[in-house]
Amino acid sequence: MASSSSEIPSGDRADAKTLAVSYPNRIWNALLSYLPSPAKIFNLYHRGSRFRSRRRKPRLPLPLRSNAIPSSPTAGEKSRAVVILEDIVDHTLSSLHDIQKSLLFWQFRSEGTGSQKIYFMVFERGPRAFMKGTYDLISRLGRNGSPVQYLSHTATDMMSTNLAILTSLQHCLATFLAEVYLEVNRYGEVLTEDSEKSLATLLVIMNRLFSELESSISHPREIYKSDNLLSSNDGKSSAIVFEKLPEIDPERSQWTDTEIRDATNLIYENLQRLDSYLSVILSNCRKPRRMALYWLHYTGGAVGLFACSVWILRHSSLMGSSDIDKWMREAKESISGFWREHVEQPLLSIRDELFETFRRRHKGVMEVEEVQLTANSLHRMLLAFCEQTKGQKLPDGLADQEMLEIVMSRYEKELMHPLQNLLSGELARAMLIQIQKLKLDLETAMLELDQILKANEINFAILAALPACFLSILLLMVVRSWILQDKGAEGRGMIARRQRRLLVVEVEKRLMQFQICMERGVEEDAQCGFGLMLYSLDRLYRSVERHAKETGEWLSLRQDITDLGKPNLETVYKFAVISRMERMYDCLLPSSRRP
Repeated sequence: MASSSSEIPSGDRADAKTLAVSYPNRIWNALLSYLPSPAKIFNLYHRGSRFRSRRRKPRLPLPLRSNAIPSSPTAGEKSRAVVILEDIVDHTLSSLHDIQKSLLFWQFRSEGTGSQKIYFMVFERGPRAFMKGTYDLISRLGRNGSPVQYLSHTATDMMSTNLAILTSLQHCLATFLAEVYLEVNRYGEVLTEDSEKSLATLLVIMNRLFSELESSISHPREIYKSDNLLSSNDGKSSAIVFEKLPEIDPERSQWTDTEIRDATNLIYENLQRLDSYLSVILSNCRKPRRMALYWLHYTGGAVGLFACSVWILRHSSLMGSSDIDKWMREAKESISGFWREHVEQPLLSIRDELFETFRRRHKGVMEVEEVQLTANSLHRMLLAFCEQTKGQKLPDGLADQEMLEIVMSRYEKELMHPLQNLLSGELARAMLIQIQKLKLDLETAMLELDQILKANEINFAILAALPACFLSILLLMVVRSWILQDKGAEGRGMIARRQRRLLVVEVEKRLMQFQICMERGVEEDAQCGFGLMLYSLDRLYRSVERHAKETGEWLSLRQDITDLGKPNLETVYKFAVISRMERMYDCLLPSSRRP
C-alpha cells in the first residue's frame, strides 16, 4: 500500500484531497437548498411570537395610552415594538418571580433555630448532602470544637450567601424593569405606532438598557464568592456580556428587512443570554426542589410500599396462597352489607314514606277504628254494669270515667267477701271490665307509639344514611381539592383571599419605599423600589382577574392597578387608590366583612 501510494503523482493527490474536502460541502449546500430562506424563518418566528403573545397569560399592562381604553386592542393590533417590549417585561417578571420564591425560602430558613438549620443541612438537601453532613459530624467528633456548632455556622454562611446573591439579582432586575417602564412611559406614543420609527426607538432604548443591566448585574463581584459562578474552567470570566445592537440612524425613514431581523434577533438573543446567566447563578442558591426537601419522606414511603408489595405478593395466588382472595370476598361482603344497611335501605324507606303516604294513612285509619271498637265495647259493659247495680236507667251522656268510679266502688265492696262474691256476686264482672279497660289503654298507647314512629321514619332513615353521606362528602372534598388545587392567591378560599390582601399591603410597602428613596435623593434605590412595586402589581393583577370578572369589578379594578403602575402619577393619588381598593372591591375584602 505504501509503494502504490507513492506512485501517484502529487498533482493527482492534491485534486483528490480537494475533491474529498469539497464533497461534504456540496452535500450540505444541497440540503440547505431545501430549507426555507432566513426571511421566511424570521416571518414564521415573528408570527409565532405574536401568537405566543396572544396566548400568553395576562400580566400587568405597559403604561401606554391604549391600555387606558376599556376595550384594549388585541395582539393582532399591537405594534411590533410593543410585542417585543411585552416579551422583555414577561421574561423579567418571570425571573423576578423565581428569585422571589427562593428569596422567601432562604429568609424563612435563616430565621430558624440552630437545630432547624442543622436538620435542613442534613435531612432536607438530598441523599448526597445527608451522607456528607453525617460524615462531617462523625469526622469532627475528635477535633476541637463542637461538630454541631460547625454545621450550624456552615448553614448560616450558606444562607447568608444565597440571600446576598438573590438580593443583588433582584435589585438589578427590578431596576431594569423600572427603566423599561420609564422609557415606555416616555416614548409611549412612538412605540404604539406599527412602523420602522417605533423599531428604531426601541433599538436605541434597549441598546442602552441592556448595557446598563450588563454593568449592574456584573458589578457586585464580591457577593459571588464561589469560583464556579464567576469563572469557567479555563480561568476566564463567565460574567454576562450582551450583544450590542447595531448603530443605525433612528431618524432614517426606511429600514431594510435584514436590519429589522437583526435587531429583533439580537434582543431575543440577549434575553436568552440573560436567562442562561440567571440559571447558572441560581443553580446553587435556588430553592431546593420538593424531591430534595422531602427525600426522606419519599424514601420511607418507597420502603413501605416495597414492604407492602412483598407482603401482598406473599399472600397472593402467585405464591400459592388464597388469603387475598378470601380478604377480597370479605371486603366485598362488608361493602355490600354497608351499602344495603346505610344506603339502599334508608333510601327505600324514605321513598316509601314519601310516595306511599295514602296507603299508610289508610292503615292508620283501620288501627284507630279497632281502638274505637274496644272503647265502645268498654262503654257498653260499664253502662250495663252500672244500670244493673243501681237498679235504674242512667242518664244519657254519662262519661266513662264516672261509670268506672261506680264500678270501682262496687269492686271494693265485693272484695270484702271475695270467695262468696266470686261465685254469686259481681266481682267477676268488675274484674272483666278492668281487663277491658287495660286492653283499651294498651291499644291506645300502642297507637300513639306507632304514630310517633311513623312520623319519624324519615328521620330514622336519614340517621341510618348519615355514615354514607359523611363518607361521600369527605370523598368529594378530597377529589375537589385534588382537581381544583386552590393554591396561592388565585384560589377561592380564605387563605387565598388573605394572600391577595397581603399583596395589596406589599404594593403599599413598595410604594412607600419608593417615596422615601425619592425624598432622600437615592435614585437607584428608588428605581429598584418602583420595579419591585411593579412585580407586586403584576402578581396582584393576575391573582384578582378571575374573581373580579365574576363580581363585575374587573374594569374598575384593572384601571386602578394600571394607574398604580404609571410612573408619572402622583404618589398621594396612588395611596388613595390603594386605600379605595382595600375598602371597596369584594375580591380584596376580608371574609368577615363580606355581605
